[in-house]
Amino acid sequence: MKNVTITLEEDVARWARIRAAEAETSVSRLVGEMLKEKMVAEEGYQAARELFFSVRPRALREAGISLPARNELHDRPVLR
Repeated sequence: MKNVTITLEEDVARWARIRAAEAETSVSRLVGEMLKEKMVAEEGYQAARELFFSVRPRALREAGISLPARNELHDRPVLR
């Protein structure tokens, strides 16, 4: 484990001490766990992003076939 020194505003430090006491842990461990959670979330996001972009895009329609006209898509016989 690596030790680091951080500077906190007084109200943030007070909040951290209270949360650490509620969790029966130290402020140092609380901050470490929060940072680890953020790291894991970002790694998950990055993995999902890489997976998304690794898949080749595919055509939404076949070549040579035209898309339906707007009025065909929005035609509502019930409203006639």
